[in-house]
Amino acid sequence: MFEKRLLEAAQKAIRELYSQDFDLSKLTIERTKKEIEGDYTIVIFPLLKISRKSPEQTAKELGEVLLKELPVLCGFNVIKGFLNLILSDEYWLSFLAGNYQRQEYGISQVMREEKVVLEYSSPNTNKPLHLGHIRNNLLGYSLANILSANGYPVVKVNLVNDRGIHICKSMLAYMKWGGDETPKSSGLKGDKLIGKYYVLFETHYKNEIRDLMDKGLTEDEAGQQAPLIMEAREILRKWEAHDHETIYLWKQMNGWAYQGFNETYKTLGVDFDRIYYESETYLLGKELVLEGLEKGVLNSREDGSVWIDLSAEGLDEKLLQRSDGTSVYMTQDLGTAQLRYDDYHPSQMIYVVGNEQNYHFDVLKRVLLKLGKPYAPRIFHLSYGMVELPEGKMKSREGKVVDADDLMEEMFSTAGEMTMELGKVSEFPGKEARKLFETIGLGALKYFILKVDPKKNMLFDPKESIDFNGNTGPFIQYTYARINSLVSKAIAQQLMPHQDVLPAGSRLMLQEKEIIKLLMAYPQITKQAADELNPAVVANYVYDLAKSYNHFYQEIPVLKEENADLRQLRLMLSVFTASVIGKSLKLLGIDSPERM
Repeated sequence: MFEKRLLEAAQKAIRELYSQDFDLSKLTIERTKKEIEGDYTIVIFPLLKISRKSPEQTAKELGEVLLKELPVLCGFNVIKGFLNLILSDEYWLSFLAGNYQRQEYGISQVMREEKVVLEYSSPNTNKPLHLGHIRNNLLGYSLANILSANGYPVVKVNLVNDRGIHICKSMLAYMKWGGDETPKSSGLKGDKLIGKYYVLFETHYKNEIRDLMDKGLTEDEAGQQAPLIMEAREILRKWEAHDHETIYLWKQMNGWAYQGFNETYKTLGVDFDRIYYESETYLLGKELVLEGLEKGVLNSREDGSVWIDLSAEGLDEKLLQRSDGTSVYMTQDLGTAQLRYDDYHPSQMIYVVGNEQNYHFDVLKRVLLKLGKPYAPRIFHLSYGMVELPEGKMKSREGKVVDADDLMEEMFSTAGEMTMELGKVSEFPGKEARKLFETIGLGALKYFILKVDPKKNMLFDPKESIDFNGNTGPFIQYTYARINSLVSKAIAQQLMPHQDVLPAGSRLMLQEKEIIKLLMAYPQITKQAADELNPAVVANYVYDLAKSYNHFYQEIPVLKEENADLRQLRLMLSVFTASVIGKSLKLLGIDSPERM
């Protein structure tokens, strides 16, 4: 990279000018601001102690030496304490010619040893996936792509929450009011049928709580003593005791949920390398709890429940096993962490989970540290913000959620309406048009969610996400399709470049140079996104690239350019831009339509 060459040349120049070595970590080199002429800027102020001259004079002296040292520089200017260096057009053109057809550009060719286990999705088998799950899945899948592009071996895992009191609530409601209803007889997807009974349980449960409160109980007392919740606890006890009838119903209902989840995952375009089930990890978690008791790290109370006291660390006491011997979320997460370590020995275990679980993962890591587990420091909770709607927060227990399937179908429909209004599908047959609407709708949904920093809460507006002119997925997809159309016409007219060398003396316009600069930044962008675990870095980059290309396309002729050398340059630029847009969208899990 040029930055490395520039640092080496700067060190040599400083030694020549001031007869002193300088700590290069104190020297700041950054991209020159758009409004100032130049490509790279060196901040001069740290040098003043050894130059003993004004910022302007120091910058001028350094610029003159660098101009001699680096032939790729063609000039510089000084603004106060900032030295702005200008690279020659030959430098940028050489980069363009050498990389515009490189399929591996921006993708690491060196496989790292640090394996990463990345968990995302983590559905509960008592309800269908909703908008919150969509953000989770899109973040996890995109991060897996980004880490893989940086050479990390990634194992994409899904932990299915298939056991526990919440699952028993749906089972109890089905036992009481389900009869012989099945997904086939009801016409509902399996996960939606189960979710129907979860909501039904909560409705009757709330009524029981109100009745008990009318009899003088507090809300907490009523919540604990309501007949429905006591029956649900009994089902959980039967399940952990492997009661035959309970296990049979549990397997049947979970099977319905899995079929529904798989349909949603397929439509959303996400997948997994390994699926873990809490029903298979909770026993290992209970073994770790027993190990903690034996080591004196955990303590057992008179009622038999097991706790860990973290008050000395600024937290509180945390329940790890109930008095009746049944496990809690923390128990099974302990077991899952151990099992993943045994399976893969990863350098890092990343959990993509909402920020409402910050405390949970803080405790999980601390418990494993106290148990002396070597993988405890490798746990990282990628905490993301909640997705809200214009009308407020979602509530699963009341059935007030944005169902993932319904949302995607709405996106497809809206994409179709807007595309037809713009007259972009007149030549598309029915099936191809439907496929295009799905590609645009999913692109809009994924980009709108991924362009927001994961740590931030976000407001999702479906209508705002589908716009062919704003900071949206369809705008970027349309730019890709536009370039693809341009290249197809160039091929048909036999205008495509036949060699990767641009004629000597070629010159760049500002719009062309801006695009090449953005293209050069792509490998660093993918690295930054991996280092920060933040797909928004890629999303906002590819929007800037698409926007810059559109300005260029509208202002500068390509196929109509009569000068063959300029036409070749602009076609190479177009091919390179389409390639990087396509790669960027792929990192985000977004398809790039060949035409729109």
